[in-house]
Amino acid sequence: MYYGVIKKNDIANGPGVRVNLFVSGCTHKCEDCFNADTWAFDYGFEYTEKQTKEILDALAPEYVAGITFLGGEPMEPASRGTVLELSRQIKTLYPYKTIWIYSGYLVEELLARAGIWTPDRVPTYDQVPRNRVLPDYNPAADHEALSELIRLTDVIVDGEFMKEKKNLRLKFRGSENQRIIDIPSTLKEGTIILADYKDRA
Repeated sequence: MYYGVIKKNDIANGPGVRVNLFVSGCTHKCEDCFNADTWAFDYGFEYTEKQTKEILDALAPEYVAGITFLGGEPMEPASRGTVLELSRQIKTLYPYKTIWIYSGYLVEELLARAGIWTPDRVPTYDQVPRNRVLPDYNPAADHEALSELIRLTDVIVDGEFMKEKKNLRLKFRGSENQRIIDIPSTLKEGTIILADYKDRA
């Protein structure tokens, strides 16, 4: 996996002070994307164990609330393995720090691909414009790893950025179609549970 940048002490992409990892590679290619450079899968720098140590060290202070994975697209097949392994280490070392993932894919889509929900629970194209199918979908290979990554995640901000729905008053998201989803509650209740973050007045 390649990555664009690691940001430390960020307060824009989730609650509290956070470490951000911008992964490279995205097939959504949303119009007016704020980070279009990261669409290329070889953009930036190769991710190695050096970056894992850097991130784990950056997460150590008590005032750091957690990590946010952005991109690019953290749920692309080229990135998911590295994101999963880093998430495992974070939850082992820092079980009370939160993991946020920004994904252009819908949570229903991810849960279906992971075998947690059935495919008939994925919204149709008419219900959610520009609904996408995960590339390189291989049930045998994906179910276990994707399921584990979802279960390690506290919040997923889902949905592609839509230029026509851009709203600067939104908190932790760029367009009105995007949702801030509480993943543990969603898994427990069996329905989408939104996290309680108020938008700006």
